Amino acid sequence: MAARLEDLIGIDHPIVQGPFGGGLSTVALAAAVSDAGGLGSFGAHILEPGEITVLVADLEAATSRPFAVNLWVPQPGEDIRPSPEEFAAHVERIRPVLDELGLPEPDAAAPFGPSFPAQAEALLAAAPPVMSFVMGVPPGGVITEARRRGIVTIGTATTVDEAVAIEAAGIDAVVASGSDAGGHRGAFLRPVAESLVGTFALVPQVADAVSIPVIAAGGIADGRGVAAALTLGADGVQIGTGFLATAESGASAVHKAALHGPDAKVTVLTRLFSGRPARAIPNRLTRELATHEADVPPYPVQSALMLPIRHAAGRGGQADFVNLWAGQAAPLTSARGARDYVDILVKETEAALRR
Repeated sequence: MAARLEDLIGIDHPIVQGPFGGGLSTVALAAAVSDAGGLGSFGAHILEPGEITVLVADLEAATSRPFAVNLWVPQPGEDIRPSPEEFAAHVERIRPVLDELGLPEPDAAAPFGPSFPAQAEALLAAAPPVMSFVMGVPPGGVITEARRRGIVTIGTATTVDEAVAIEAAGIDAVVASGSDAGGHRGAFLRPVAESLVGTFALVPQVADAVSIPVIAAGGIADGRGVAAALTLGADGVQIGTGFLATAESGASAVHKAALHGPDAKVTVLTRLFSGRPARAIPNRLTRELATHEADVPPYPVQSALMLPIRHAAGRGGQADFVNLWAGQAAPLTSARGARDYVDILVKETEAALRR
């Protein structure tokens, strides 16, 4: 086995923990994965710049091994605020849920999220070992400054063309994220509907198209999946749902229970929770509001509208209204500690490759 990814980052095993946003990442999870020899990650896209500074310091205190902090690259049109009339219509659409959970009406004047340039500046100043990105290619100045500071950069591609664009931008490694993956789809060159390439089809094509290390993601939850990805030409794997199910993740108890339940056999792509398409286990909300998929506002407006609902439902154990992010390999996950999971993945992968 080549060790390009391990050598690039300074890790022992070619295993990357998927970076979860929206409060699902924890310092404890990232540190456990890094201490086990993989690359722990933290999704920071909802954090203000000052919070990012504190986060990197907390991660440095929790582990002496490399870790990654992830940001979302803004997409065109997402900086447009809805008119008062449009905002009122969006609130009216979710009013039955707000009323059922006893939540107040959202404030139209509230900020919808942090500034990406300010986030990137704060993260560069904090200088984590690795910066990773989804939803697009960050501005060239961010990549140049990361290289100057000795920070490894990782981009995320859902198609071969996106992987080529990531390499051309000077990013150090690329995650080839197949449509099997849970959570948000990061397509940025074509619409998501035209960028749903399965992991088994995507990985070998990306490996042929770029010279930088390729990290396979999507539908990988055990050593068989890791071995398959390596055989297809990947230098490593990124696992999201499997780590989301571990004890250290920030997923609510009801979310973790859903990952291990019978409903995890079916997933759906939905914009209802954030305004960007994401793969989740269907529940009452995704079914009752399915006809409004095209009507909800884009990220970050829909995300801000739904955040109180997601948090309240998670605290109250109401799976009907929780964003149950999950990949198509969710039935292969189980409840365990993150460090044990890394150890099991390594042993299973070695056994599968020997076979």
